[in-house]
Amino acid sequence: MFKVQCSKVAGALLLLGVVAGLLSSCRTDDPIIYSTTYDTGGGTQPSGDITGMYVLCEGNMGSNKCTLDFLDLTTAQYHRNIYSELNPETVKELGDVGNDIKVYGSRLWMIINCSNKVEVADVGTARRIGQVDIPNCRYLAFHDGYAYVSSFAGPVMGAEEQLGLVYKVDTLTLEIAGRVEVGYQPEEMAVLDGKLYVVNSGGYMPPVYDNRVSVIDLNTFKVERTIEVGRNLHRCRADRYGQLWITSRGNYEDVPPRVYCMQQSSDGYVAIGDEIDASISEMCLVGDSLYYIGTAWSEILQRNTVSYGIINVRTHQKVADHLSTAPEMSKIRLPYGIIVNPINRDFYIMDAKNYVSSGELFHFLRDGTFDWSVRTGDIPAHAVFISGKRSPY
Repeated sequence: MFKVQCSKVAGALLLLGVVAGLLSSCRTDDPIIYSTTYDTGGGTQPSGDITGMYVLCEGNMGSNKCTLDFLDLTTAQYHRNIYSELNPETVKELGDVGNDIKVYGSRLWMIINCSNKVEVADVGTARRIGQVDIPNCRYLAFHDGYAYVSSFAGPVMGAEEQLGLVYKVDTLTLEIAGRVEVGYQPEEMAVLDGKLYVVNSGGYMPPVYDNRVSVIDLNTFKVERTIEVGRNLHRCRADRYGQLWITSRGNYEDVPPRVYCMQQSSDGYVAIGDEIDASISEMCLVGDSLYYIGTAWSEILQRNTVSYGIINVRTHQKVADHLSTAPEMSKIRLPYGIIVNPINRDFYIMDAKNYVSSGELFHFLRDGTFDWSVRTGDIPAHAVFISGKRSPY
């Protein structure tokens, strides 16, 4: 009798152990967050070879909610938050604050700023390939098999007098091949004639800020000189005329934001050309047209003021002070990103709304006619087109 009772007790304990183990594993495993799919209901169709678009949603700082969305132009379907579903072995979100996204070759590169990493995935499947650990990384540029990553170098929201760095990364091995010191809090970069132009913001140093462009010779990977431009530099794009378009945010007080065109000078260097009065937070360059959106805080109104427009990069003239007259434009609360289809010139505006809840993607036709809008992740801000038959869905 005693042996039978002992046997029953042992069996019960074993069963309890198994159940407890299962419950424990369920509690510690990160759940897979499945994507949601929306039919845009619009007239979106592939144009030329462009068949899709990735949208990187920043997520509010500290929330660890950076997500990746995908617009399939072959089906007009919008897939929200796809990365966890396609990469179940990784953490359920991309990390803290997505800051840039670009395609180079067959790979999709994403800057996750506050998580101090560059996430690399297959562009066709969005399946993760690996990551590069870079502190306080900001933006990407590519040239001859290398990725260049700007970095504030110090901790996020700190290290005011820490000079920034540009890292050189082998795009095949994802190994860091070098780094070079630039100005304070470097932002966007552009490659032109074998040189990498890096704009420095000094964003951690108000009200002084930085005003220099660092020029790196890509053959030696050394800074060969600096050019003084404007306070608190941010965006930097090269056009087809060999010009650089650079934005300055000013000091938010007595120094206003500006757009600068830097042109080739007689000695072969890039010199400062025209200066245009415009507040630009994001821009997209297609052909001769520089499409832009701008948000600026108004002390008088105690709210953000919004502006839109187009600059002709050949003539250096503002040719439009709006992108659309459709009534749906009034529904855009905080335009945070813009991307223009280089083939048919339809465009997308990313609305961050209130920063802490879902954003919205608005699609407009070339003539400004509103087509559709769709819910996105938190703070949609950066996007990139993909071509061919590649698609994660």
